[in-house]
Amino acid sequence: MEQPNGAYAPFAYATAPNSALYRRIMHTFVRAKERFTVHLRPEDIRSALEDDGGISVTDAAVAAALDSLAAPTWGNLVAFPDSSRVTAIEDFYRRRMLYQLSHAGEAAERALRQFDDSLGARGALQAVALEDIAILLRSLVSLGKPGEQPIDEARIHQDLRSLRDRFTELADNAVLFMGSVQRSIDLQAADLDAFLAYKDSLIGYLERFIADLVTRGAQISALLRRFSSHDVQRLCTIAARREAQDAAPGLISAGASLEAPPVPERTDASVPDPLADLTVMWLRRWEGLTDWFVATPARESEAKLLRARARSAIPALLAVVATLHDRHSGRSDRSADFLTLASWFSALPDDEARHRLWRGAFGLAPARHLSTNPETEEAWEHARVGPSTQWAESPGMQISSQLRRTGTYERRGRQNRVTDRTGAKALLADRAREQSEQTAAARRRILTDGPVRLSTFAVLDRQSFHLFLALLGDGLAALRPDLDHAEIYTSDGGLRLTITRLPGAPPMRLETVDGALSGPDHLVDIGLVGLAAV
Repeated sequence: MEQPNGAYAPFAYATAPNSALYRRIMHTFVRAKERFTVHLRPEDIRSALEDDGGISVTDAAVAAALDSLAAPTWGNLVAFPDSSRVTAIEDFYRRRMLYQLSHAGEAAERALRQFDDSLGARGALQAVALEDIAILLRSLVSLGKPGEQPIDEARIHQDLRSLRDRFTELADNAVLFMGSVQRSIDLQAADLDAFLAYKDSLIGYLERFIADLVTRGAQISALLRRFSSHDVQRLCTIAARREAQDAAPGLISAGASLEAPPVPERTDASVPDPLADLTVMWLRRWEGLTDWFVATPARESEAKLLRARARSAIPALLAVVATLHDRHSGRSDRSADFLTLASWFSALPDDEARHRLWRGAFGLAPARHLSTNPETEEAWEHARVGPSTQWAESPGMQISSQLRRTGTYERRGRQNRVTDRTGAKALLADRAREQSEQTAAARRRILTDGPVRLSTFAVLDRQSFHLFLALLGDGLAALRPDLDHAEIYTSDGGLRLTITRLPGAPPMRLETVDGALSGPDHLVDIGLVGLAAV
């Protein structure tokens, strides 16, 4: 499924300038949501940033970061006007906002945290997993033998699933460990004491794992060779049958033979067969397990390759020891550097290239930004105006016309008297209260109890219809041609409209006091959110 344009915009803050502050703020919102806190004010975020152990930031930096995260371009946060602490008419003109995580912003932050956790995993060489695999194989050998007792299919299925999980864990951790061991060696090489402690622990760790891999690997290889192709087919069929019972009940009869499982007749070749697919999947898993521990004339086993890779970590440790020895020996002749430079000189084709290498190696390049040519000096001399030059012959100067009108002095005069605006404030307060009551009543009249069609709306009064028409216009604008569903909020965040396209729906017609509204029918859901819903 193709993502719409800008579908990955919530991830943009991870690579934008000042990304560290953005990540800290998003982490604060995620932790707050885990404590069931929905909205946060800028001062709450600033307090949380002071306690997270990071670099101190100013209120202006936090406000700018919140505006960027709440911008429609990214959409990581949703901003609502904070009117809960408004006590005077002047407070309405102050910018007070509440912020909460958007659905896309929360998903992006959790995805980045999962990426950080996966990237920081170092893996391990699990010797205990080798022992568990050997125990499970012995159990399967005993359970798979035909005898007087009926075959315990549930136990076989459980052992196979445990074997799959332990082997998957062993393989994944081995890959992570082998990929991170060289990076760890390179990082520890910066500190002599830390490297010596790391060297001793790593060598002991590798010795224990290699010894277990040699002994347990041989046991596992011998156990795997005891399973014939017929035994493997039977075990995989048992596991596939039990897992297929939920996917395709009734296709496998209760008394079916293990030696030749019945294949249901399919009238359509395109219909998938769960039993066959699951059997093939289990056979592939068993083949991967066998390839890991059993070698063939054409290839080595993965266990042997892992053992060789673990052994190669020891020469890497010795190379780091040699590097540390050279670093702490204090050589001042730089013989190795000059020998390398001499080999470079001998490989160059001509003297011009050798001169360039010489200037680059010993810092003999000219300072180009400080150099001047004769043409530049001549231009400076020609532009210089001497003290004896007459005013009429000198070049003109650009002077602002503002200085001609006002000059450089400040205009003085009597200060204006303070105007009494008590009556105007009371009038504005009454008007704002009346408008707020009318808007609240209009909102209550257009609310829907769940998704409804536009064609089912009753006749609305003029104010309610104007509010509904403005909300519907914003919703249709957000419903781009590549979308079938859109959700918008009013400017104060108190009202939410969810609009869904209805393919093939007939045209609708709404009768209002100002006329008729016609157009394609849609599914809409209008409800209160945030503080307005309380």
